[in-house]
Amino acid sequence: MTTLPVNIDEIFQIKSTVDFNEKALKIFHFQAENCNVYKEFLHLLGKNHLEINAIEEIPFLPIELFKTQKVITNSLEAKLVFKSSGTGNLGKSQHHVADPSLYERSFLSGFKQFYGDPKDFLIIGLLPSYQEQGDSSLVYMVEKLIERSQFSSSNFYLNNDAGLKMVLENSNENGIPTLLIGVTYALLDFSEKYPMDLKKIIIMETGGMKGRKTEMIRSEVHAKLSNSFGIKAVHSEYGMTELLSQAYSKGDGIFHCPAWLRIGFRENTSPMYTNTSLNKGIITIIDLANLYSCSFIATQDLGKRKKNGVEILGRTDYSDIRGCSQLTL
Repeated sequence: MTTLPVNIDEIFQIKSTVDFNEKALKIFHFQAENCNVYKEFLHLLGKNHLEINAIEEIPFLPIELFKTQKVITNSLEAKLVFKSSGTGNLGKSQHHVADPSLYERSFLSGFKQFYGDPKDFLIIGLLPSYQEQGDSSLVYMVEKLIERSQFSSSNFYLNNDAGLKMVLENSNENGIPTLLIGVTYALLDFSEKYPMDLKKIIIMETGGMKGRKTEMIRSEVHAKLSNSFGIKAVHSEYGMTELLSQAYSKGDGIFHCPAWLRIGFRENTSPMYTNTSLNKGIITIIDLANLYSCSFIATQDLGKRKKNGVEILGRTDYSDIRGCSQLTL
């Protein structure tokens, strides 16, 4: 049995940057030794993990490798395999999850931190493309949130816009705390079909257009939804198939992370490393909950540091990442 670098409880009890950095380094050395894909990646970069003793020195695994490699601790088998929507050129990412309870603890702890106990919400999922494809980490998360809700109307509303309209109108009229989380294009379609007053409902978008509609910047999406539903703010969820944690925005387009998740930035000229002096760039993510996979991910999303969080600007087309093409485990 592989010895863990930290107690799992400690991941969700981080109180400071120093504490985060200490645990991140321990997890890095663990994954560098026990995850073959990450180990080989470091080898190709000519890096000895034993010589790395600072966050700034940690190489971040290109997210594209989840499309071709099985990224998991060597001695473990996946209990779940989540797949991305596959909208990119290289097909679907696969996240091999060794411990589903760790994922559940992460998303439940994050949700409670930003919104409260899911049992107190009527929770509605409008995620047609994710449900249709299957194996979605987002659907899994929303399903578990729905299971914890005390309201019988909590459910996915797939191909049932009329039923969704009735539930939302009833919730708004009766002041029932309600969260509608939906893929962006589906929310836009619904808002065009059924504009209504939903001032008391939390509307949360995630996932983008998935090729169903013309891409729009987040402010345009939020303006359309706000106008259709008479709401002041549209919330957002930022997560990925390859991660086990999420960041949330409560309507200003600025995302906030739980204590075990950190967003940084890198440059095109230094694609593997977070540059702590940057306030804008390509996003890197440290997700300490992703213990049995890889916690250090170099994404292809653009972001900007704000005073109180991070603004997600969209996707870069930068893809020439040194090391990817050589990794043929």
